[in-house]
Amino acid sequence: MLADNLFEVQQNIVAACRRAGRDPKEVTLIAVSKTKPVSDIEEIYASGIREFGENKVQEMNEKQKVLPADINWHMIGHLQRNKVKYIVDNVAMIHSVDSVRLAEEISKEAVKKNVNVNILVEVNVAREDSKFGVFVEDAPDFIRQISSLPNIFVKGLMTSAPFVENAEENRQYFKKLRDLSVDINAKNIDNVHMDFLSMGMTNDYVVAVEEGATHVRVGTAIFGHRNYNI
Repeated sequence: MLADNLFEVQQNIVAACRRAGRDPKEVTLIAVSKTKPVSDIEEIYASGIREFGENKVQEMNEKQKVLPADINWHMIGHLQRNKVKYIVDNVAMIHSVDSVRLAEEISKEAVKKNVNVNILVEVNVAREDSKFGVFVEDAPDFIRQISSLPNIFVKGLMTSAPFVENAEENRQYFKKLRDLSVDINAKNIDNVHMDFLSMGMTNDYVVAVEEGATHVRVGTAIFGHRNYNI
């Protein structure tokens, strides 16, 4: 049962927090429901989860129409500028802001719809060619560039670490993102607060929590493997 999977993930987070001397309440579990049917989401919702993550705008919009209104939806996938208008007023947070033009589009649509949008800056800590995000050394200037845009609030950083067999290999990247957030916080940039670190997925969320993650994005460990051919 999915509820059993969820319970195991939650227990792992609690244990990781204990090892790191953290309060488990500091960590938000985002159930990544991409490609999964509404019935699966309803089962996890019934277990008390209200934070769900999606990669595609259209899929998120379709699920929002039929699922409870108190769900907080997180856009965790690469976001195209022409799709911003479809989510800007119904998303809890956009985790994947990786360009000035995207930030400008989010700001423009947020102003138009008279909403404020919380965003995270995606950082490609491991410098993988296959991943989106700004590089560590470019992040402070990038954040300065977008910090004055109206109706958006920079709330922290996000990264997707490499897919590895041994989660310990990614500890260096999580630590680097945490250190970067501390450095940026120290610059006291207006409208910028490094409150959130979105890092860690099914393979490595335990290590991410140990290194300071405030949001972990877990899909497969809760919902099982995905069939991308359906």
